[in-house]
Amino acid sequence: MRLQILDLDGSLATQSSLAEAAPWSSIRTIDLRDIGPRVRLWARTATIEEVRRRLDDSAVDIESTITLLGSGDFHHIASLLHERVREPFTLVHFDNHPDWVRFAPRWHCGSWMNRALALPQIARAITLGPCSDDLTNPGLKGGNLAALDSGRLVLYPWRHAPSRVWRRIASGPGHRYEKGFVYWRNLCERQLDEAIAEAIGEIPTAAVWISIDKDVLPENEVVTNWDQGQMPLDAVLRFLRAIGAERRVIGADICGEYAPVAHTNPLKRWEARIDQPHRDDVTAARLAANERVNRALLAAIAEARPAC
Repeated sequence: MRLQILDLDGSLATQSSLAEAAPWSSIRTIDLRDIGPRVRLWARTATIEEVRRRLDDSAVDIESTITLLGSGDFHHIASLLHERVREPFTLVHFDNHPDWVRFAPRWHCGSWMNRALALPQIARAITLGPCSDDLTNPGLKGGNLAALDSGRLVLYPWRHAPSRVWRRIASGPGHRYEKGFVYWRNLCERQLDEAIAEAIGEIPTAAVWISIDKDVLPENEVVTNWDQGQMPLDAVLRFLRAIGAERRVIGADICGEYAPVAHTNPLKRWEARIDQPHRDDVTAARLAANERVNRALLAAIAEARPAC
């Protein structure tokens, strides 16, 4: 397994212990900090094309590689990795947010799941762990309910109340529709081994790509730029080890670092102000916790059976 860092915000530069998280066959960093501000939160198509060219020029690694992206503000860059896979695979996505907003710009950290679902090689996406308000009246907030309706997307919140929806959708593995509400099969309400087995049973392919935003974790375990969920690290690690034991993990991406925001674009400043919590308690100890969590996630994914 290879370790790769796309350095978009400098948040990973001091995490030197990641080199010791697993017996890597190679470690590399691709410096993209000069373009990071234009990519952060959302990016124009021309900017994405520039990033795509830079990744091509750098011969970015894909299979048998774990790629770190920095802040969750860059989660949409994961789509540039997913599009390079040349076989059918299932995307397993850990996040406090479903990242499925259809009203957002095409290349946005809150809408990238729609880009993934448009890729023909992705047989299904399975999102694990959301607790956010994105699932409150999701249709009115632009959530991609059509993907749930079709079964192309399966969503298992860690904990969420039933969601009011304004159109009938088919029930699915992670939810039940009844009389205008979606009732979720919350992961926290069952034995974890049962929930893990059920989720893995919904993976239709031998190949899996894992995408993790650490904001799925509670604030006592990590600090991120976004509102955070309640899925414990231990639960995430148990999912990862079970997936790695039963499926072929072809690659992974991880984001959710904390990186100070200094937007020059006024629209981005406005969006960050209304969508992201203000953090005034980001201590060195909290940043060190992020590094420890990264080591644990990397080690758990690297334990997966070989991709070939």
